[in-house]
Amino acid sequence: MSLSGDERVNLMGMTISQLEDFFVQMGEKKYRAVQVVKWIHQRGVSSIEEMTDISRSLREKLAGIAVINAPEVTYQKDSKDGTRKWIMKMPGGSSVETVFIPEEGRGTLCVSSQIGCSLDCSFCSTGKQGFNRDLTAAEIIGQVWLAVKSFDQPGQKRERRVTNVVMMGMGEPLLNFDNVIAAMNLMMEDNAYGLSKRRVTLSTSGVVPAIEQMHGVTDACLALSLHAPNDELRNQLVPINRKYGIEKTLQACRAYLDQLGDKRVATIEYTLIDGINDEFQHAQELAQVLRQIPCKINLIPFNPFPNSGYRRPSNNRIHRFRETLQQAGYNVTVRKTRGDDIDAACGQLVGRVQDLTKRNQRFIDAVQLGVSAAERAHTR
Repeated sequence: MSLSGDERVNLMGMTISQLEDFFVQMGEKKYRAVQVVKWIHQRGVSSIEEMTDISRSLREKLAGIAVINAPEVTYQKDSKDGTRKWIMKMPGGSSVETVFIPEEGRGTLCVSSQIGCSLDCSFCSTGKQGFNRDLTAAEIIGQVWLAVKSFDQPGQKRERRVTNVVMMGMGEPLLNFDNVIAAMNLMMEDNAYGLSKRRVTLSTSGVVPAIEQMHGVTDACLALSLHAPNDELRNQLVPINRKYGIEKTLQACRAYLDQLGDKRVATIEYTLIDGINDEFQHAQELAQVLRQIPCKINLIPFNPFPNSGYRRPSNNRIHRFRETLQQAGYNVTVRKTRGDDIDAACGQLVGRVQDLTKRNQRFIDAVQLGVSAAERAHTR
């Protein structure tokens, strides 16, 4: 659980139940777990010595076997629209990106779950960086911890800027299941960040067995990165669809919503790409295929990145697509592009990835050869 080469346990990513077991093994009382969680996540301490309601002898004992380590912030920049982006360095040298998006009445933090991404969606800049490893629970919740602290002003009452968290940063969350679930549990823990279950959202490209595994271990909201209304097109844009097709994926999402039992709906994320998936017939087909699941639809105009080969649709095409879905009875929003001047918009997060898959080099080679995005997607 440590974020460094230190053999001591990193308390940052431990849930209350894990900490209870930890203290019992130490011969201490379980209630110490709640104390520690409050100190780390509500008060933002980074040193065991700061936990003043714990006896000095126990603090000394803890300091010998445990640490509180968060990722290292190497870059922070604010967009002209108020969006804030951090680059956070992880042990081993790679980095991930985390983004805060302020809106009226809410502040949404977009959190990464992997260094790079093990999937390779054709329209996503993150996927082109390749994949290094999964983040630990401490590295995931550490992004929240650092974001919350960045808004604190010395001597002032702590203002709650982060009201929502979305697991929509770098990586496919459900391919890092245990660590993501542990981190989300801390986000929703009353003694930590106390976020409502309706304000923590996990976004997945459709890892069906992991969606089924979510039953009973979390009640976070679910978002599905669909991006196409049929298997033929989705196979090109979202390669995992070749393993888990649209029908099977939507069935798994529906089953998860049903077991929650609180009339929750899924968010369907659909990136609109000019001339690829934004035609009138695509909207009609999407309206039909989504009949089997209670949902709202979030349309995301494509955010360009170098050598993608894709373009953002015109506003007229975007509005026509939205209106077609609205006329079919769906609640549809068009995501406003935020933070694109600092490369913090959806699909633009890249970090710095020591790629173990060689995918990034293959992408560069293909670009140099002049291979189009459609050809790259078709030949994978």
